[in-house]
Amino acid sequence: MFSMSEKLANRLLPKHFSLIRAIADYGQLSLAANALSITQPAASRMLAEIERHVGAPVFVRTPKGMEATAIGCALARRAENLLEEIREAAREVDAIRRGLTGTVRVGAVTGGAVGFVVPAIQALKAEAETADVHVEVAPSDALIAELLAGQLDFVLGRIPAGIDARQFTISGVLTEEVDLLIHQSHPLAYAEKLTMADLVHFPWVMQAPGAPVRQALEGVFIAQGAAIPSNIVNTTSLLVMIAMLAASNAIAPMSREVSDLLCRHTTGSGLLPLDIREPIRVAPYHLISLTTRRMTPVAQRMRDLVIAEFDNRGRS
Repeated sequence: MFSMSEKLANRLLPKHFSLIRAIADYGQLSLAANALSITQPAASRMLAEIERHVGAPVFVRTPKGMEATAIGCALARRAENLLEEIREAAREVDAIRRGLTGTVRVGAVTGGAVGFVVPAIQALKAEAETADVHVEVAPSDALIAELLAGQLDFVLGRIPAGIDARQFTISGVLTEEVDLLIHQSHPLAYAEKLTMADLVHFPWVMQAPGAPVRQALEGVFIAQGAAIPSNIVNTTSLLVMIAMLAASNAIAPMSREVSDLLCRHTTGSGLLPLDIREPIRVAPYHLISLTTRRMTPVAQRMRDLVIAEFDNRGRS
C-alpha cells in the first residue's frame, strides 16, 4: 500500500514542477505560461491538476499576482533542485551518447603515444573535460595481450608473430623513424654524416634484443658492414635512457616523435640527435582493435581523433 507522500511523488511530473517554478519566479500565470511556451488555458488546467493531486491550493491570486502558499513555497523550493538534476541527467546522457564522457583505455608504443595519442587526448579533453583517459605505453606484445584480455579499447602497435591477425580490425600504416640521441657534451655532438662504424665503440642504452627499434638499428649496422656494439645497457625506461645520456657518452635510439619532444620542445634537456648518413626505419605499426568488441562512445571518439591525427600527419 502506497503512502500519501508516495502517491503524490508518483503523480507530480517534471512538467508540473516546471510550472510551479515558473509561477513562483514570474508571479503571473500568463508570464509563466509564456516562459514555458504553452498557452495560458493549458497552464491553468495544469495548475488545477497539480492542486488536485496535492489536495490543497498551491498558489493564491492576489492583487499583485500569484502568491505561493506554504505548500507552493515548499514545492517551488524543491522544484529548482529537481529540475537541475533532470537537466544534468539529460546532459550526461547526451554526453555519453556523443562520446564525451566515460572511460577510454589506450595502449601504444612510445612513438605512437607521443606522436598520436597525446594530441588526440588534447582534442578529446577540449570537447569533454570529464572523460577518464588511461594510456598504457609498452612493447607491442604486452599491448596485444592486454587488448585480447579486454583491458584496452585499442592499441597503436604491431601484431606479434604467432598471433592470428584475423581477430583484429587494423587501421593505418604508421611509419616510425629513429633518431640516435646523445648529450650535447658528447664527442660526436656536432659531427656530420656519421656512419655506423663511427659509433661502434661508444656505450649504448637501448631496448632489449628483439624490440623493433633495436632490430632496425642492428639491421643498419649489418647493412653497413659495421660491428654491432658490445657495450649496451638494456632498458625500456625512457627515464633511464635520459639519465644515461646525461651522465655518459652513451647513445640511445629513440623514435622521431620522442626525439622531437626531448630535443626541440623540452627546454634545458641538453640532448640532440646525431647527424647520421643513412636513416633508420622501423617496421610500420597500426591502430588495432578487436573485431568482436564494441567500443563505448568515448572510446570510439578517441579512436576517431587518433585517426584524424594520422590524416593530419599524412597531409603535413
